[in-house]
Amino acid sequence: MRIATKITKFNSKISLLFFLILLVCSLFLIGCGKSEVVKQRLALALEADIKTLNPVLITDAYSSSVVGLMFTGMVGQNGKTGELEPELAEKWEFQNQGKEVVFTLRKNLKWSDGKPLTADDVVFTFEDVIYNPKIPSSSRDVIRIGKEKKLAKIEKLDDLHIRFTLPEPFAPFLRNVGGMSILPKHILAQSIKTTDAKGVPQFLTTWGISTPLNQIVGNGAYIISQYRPGERVVLQRNPFYYKNPQPYIPRFIYQIVSSPDAALLRFRSGDLDVLGVRGEDFQLIKRTEKRDRYTIFNGGADTGQSFMMFNLNLGKGEDGKPFVDPIKAAWFQDLRFRQAIAYGINRQAMIDSFYRGLGKPQNSPIPELSPYFRSSGLPEYDYNLEKAKELLKSAGFKYNAQNRLEDAKGNAVRFSLITGTGGRGVFLGAQIKTDLEKIGIPIDFNPVEFGTLIDRLDNSKQWDTAMLGFTGGIEPHGSFNLWSVEGENHMFNKGANPDQKPYPGRTVADWEQQINDLMIEGSQELDETKRKQIYGEFQLLVREQLPLIHLITPLYLVAIRDRLQGAAPTAIGKAIWNLDELKLID
Repeated sequence: MRIATKITKFNSKISLLFFLILLVCSLFLIGCGKSEVVKQRLALALEADIKTLNPVLITDAYSSSVVGLMFTGMVGQNGKTGELEPELAEKWEFQNQGKEVVFTLRKNLKWSDGKPLTADDVVFTFEDVIYNPKIPSSSRDVIRIGKEKKLAKIEKLDDLHIRFTLPEPFAPFLRNVGGMSILPKHILAQSIKTTDAKGVPQFLTTWGISTPLNQIVGNGAYIISQYRPGERVVLQRNPFYYKNPQPYIPRFIYQIVSSPDAALLRFRSGDLDVLGVRGEDFQLIKRTEKRDRYTIFNGGADTGQSFMMFNLNLGKGEDGKPFVDPIKAAWFQDLRFRQAIAYGINRQAMIDSFYRGLGKPQNSPIPELSPYFRSSGLPEYDYNLEKAKELLKSAGFKYNAQNRLEDAKGNAVRFSLITGTGGRGVFLGAQIKTDLEKIGIPIDFNPVEFGTLIDRLDNSKQWDTAMLGFTGGIEPHGSFNLWSVEGENHMFNKGANPDQKPYPGRTVADWEQQINDLMIEGSQELDETKRKQIYGEFQLLVREQLPLIHLITPLYLVAIRDRLQGAAPTAIGKAIWNLDELKLID
């Protein structure tokens, strides 16, 4: 018994020792494994959840950030110079005085499932999807040609060559058509053919956020490998990407955060590698730049638009109810009222308070980086309360004993302002509310979830004023879907969808049509000097009529951890435009 007891105790000690060694080794291995995982991924933030994984149906920047890594087009853009570069197409050639364009695809292109990518996929993408009137897409608006808004004819010459035939010269063709994401015919063709009882293609619900991830097939540098709603999106390198082994970063992780403040906390704690820096956070982030081993890059004036817009839609819904209260609609239709609101907004205070001086007033719908930007002769609407009040009085408005504004019929002037809950809109909206109180106009400021915001703008159209931001580029025609009177994003006076009856009462103002026509004329003109003149007139008309009150152009500031080698952010290309050159180090 004693011997057995001693042996048992000895074995127990051996077991305990073995367990402790195993535990230490396990912790070591886990630590190493975790460190290795961290080394092999780049973490960024999304300030709202994605809405779709279908590149044709995207209407928000968050989905675009993710899907942009999964799909590419025939032509790319250099993020530093803005010049066009080969992507899926190795070259292109203009023929017949610019009315024909022949693209030559690279050899041996493949989809992420290993299937060949050929001219059939390009033809399918345009003829069956983008050109399809049953599929609502803003992509279609920016490739319509001329006043008749025709679409280029596309034909397959062979597996590697596609010819587009244009009805007339179209200056933005290469950038707008060439840059569109190409889709896999072998995966999506059936979703176009299959329709519901109303004839709506199944495509509209294909590749949503509930789709099994292994069903999503792309041609870009990455494929989606994990998605947890409200938490994260994980992408891993596409083994069939034509540049393989580039890019060098194995995985991307998009952490879905609730707000810019949450993103800031995640970055400071080390969970994020890239952070867009707000002006109000700049000094805080700058203080620990060296200690925490990251660099703040200044990419120059940003290319996006931020604006407040009026609902100028005089139409009625199916229920016969006006989209806008007729009393308010009368105010918004008066140019002097819109001008007064523009003079009543203190944009410099926005710059000083929320951007900490790292920005400037935005006075044009075209970014300063564009060669078509008009640098002089545009109305600026500097903050001027007296000017605002004079304009209101000249339009028949008056002030009551409480210094509140009333219209000529004695109606109290009050309207709502909506914006998304994420980003800077909440702060800027609060500033607008404070500013307009000073000219006697109380504002009902209502930040809403982004999906709700888009639904009200696109579908119900029940809103007074809204504040929004658009990503932008150096080609003016890229925003044609905003300015076209029939455009998918013509939200300040949006018409019915192609499958709907026209809205009773909707009217298009003469200046609104003129803006539309100038955009078309600019797209038809191949002489760069004349194009600049045309877009100069366009900018002037927008600023004179003020359907949108442009607000602020911030500097594009981004903090990137030093472990990411090769980073060279720009306002055109953003943080990771040179993805093929980026590498992660210890």
